[in-house]
Amino acid sequence: MSNLTPVIKSIQDVMRQDSGVDGDAQRIGQLTWLLFLKVFDALEEELELTRDHYASPLPEALRWRAWAADAEGMTGDALLDFVDQQLFPALKNLPADPQRNPRGYVLRSVFEDAYNYMKSGHLLRQVVNKLNAIDFNRQAERHQFNDLYEKILRDLQSAGNAGEFYTPRAVTQFMVDMTNPQLGESVMDPATGTGGFLVCAIEHLRKQVHNAEQEAVLQNSIRGVEKKQLPHMLCVTNLLLHGIEVPSQIAHDNTLARPLRDYSNADRVDVILTNPPFGGIEEPGIEQGFPADVRTKETADLFLVLIQHLLKPGGRAAVVLPDGFLFGEGVKARIKEQLLQHCNLHTIVRLPNGVFAPYTGIKTNLLFFTKGQPTQHIWYYEHPYPQGVKTYNKTKPIRIDEFDAEKAWWGNEADGFAARVENERAWKVGIDAIRAANWNLDQKNPHVGEQQSHDPEVLLADYARLQAEAQALRDELKGILAECLNAKTAAGA
Repeated sequence: MSNLTPVIKSIQDVMRQDSGVDGDAQRIGQLTWLLFLKVFDALEEELELTRDHYASPLPEALRWRAWAADAEGMTGDALLDFVDQQLFPALKNLPADPQRNPRGYVLRSVFEDAYNYMKSGHLLRQVVNKLNAIDFNRQAERHQFNDLYEKILRDLQSAGNAGEFYTPRAVTQFMVDMTNPQLGESVMDPATGTGGFLVCAIEHLRKQVHNAEQEAVLQNSIRGVEKKQLPHMLCVTNLLLHGIEVPSQIAHDNTLARPLRDYSNADRVDVILTNPPFGGIEEPGIEQGFPADVRTKETADLFLVLIQHLLKPGGRAAVVLPDGFLFGEGVKARIKEQLLQHCNLHTIVRLPNGVFAPYTGIKTNLLFFTKGQPTQHIWYYEHPYPQGVKTYNKTKPIRIDEFDAEKAWWGNEADGFAARVENERAWKVGIDAIRAANWNLDQKNPHVGEQQSHDPEVLLADYARLQAEAQALRDELKGILAECLNAKTAAGA
């Protein structure tokens, strides 16, 4: 089949007829678990051909080929009863041992919060039959899953609950290229989403694989954690299709819920690549697992504390963060101070507006740092729009070749980026200036004049900053007046 998108559209059209499926989010959830089982079965077929004595973690009656592959097989109430009363209960209760039964562990973690929303077994049979037109053992159709995957993400976004799931492919590719993971290093995304960073890292590492022993090293080097069920399932499916046979190190959990003190050296990794959800607030009590001086409920801030903690000495990170973190004060300032004391924040790439459209209009930055040495100075690089482009959008996203200028300028961390030079897009700020600015990382490009922005996000951020400054001045003035009144009262007494 040359194009999978019409198949998926026709499946969603069938689901719209079902009274149990309410809205895009449930349609996508339904499609995703069916896709997962179809993909899992296709990969098991491969393993049965290439591995002696391969044993499925599923009882024979629960495998896709047994209940779904025959177009004239179970349908109606019989199919619905099988899915609701046999398939789902069995998947949710598989032996969950990541060492002795890793594939069963993956299946259970994927399905523990999944649901069958469809109420018509006849419509479910139609959906299953349409999915059977896709052959995931054909390499061409497996590669097309990337296009299908992005369509699912776009649909999720329009359903209003996927803003944190997707980082543009060009951005993930650039971040992986610049951190340059090496075979034998562990790579982690603690806010995995649908797995974009990990897939890019796998593709980067696989170029270094030349034999079965090296492939085994790659298989064990990828780690991730995702809190929400649907992106977790999409992530595991994505990794299966990119050659990770048992993605048992992709946990369905909230990374932030584990207290920092509970992490040991065995949990630390060489490379972290992530776009932590920003603008969100964690549930009460999560912050208690963090040191008192950096406690906050803001998700992205907690993730930055966690990332520093999870890196091995000499470990490297590339993180997407909004402008608000760069100029934020209070707890944000303390987090930045600690970051610069314990890590070399050597580069901040400032992205223009629209890179994450349509998911968010917030202006974002890419922070690159290495743990173990304090920051002496920070290089900034202001990424421009391509010639003739005023903003990015769904039809004209950012492209990887736009980062060629940064790559040519980048240099080598081993020599302290000695080859870097300032230009109209690049400049360097010393640690003393950052400290004097109360750890404000929002350092403007000195090579361009003052620019007036009409971006609502920027204007709102400036307004919030000015309000905070005005409030601080009011508080200071009240303190001075109170002191004067107290002194006058004391003198009168």
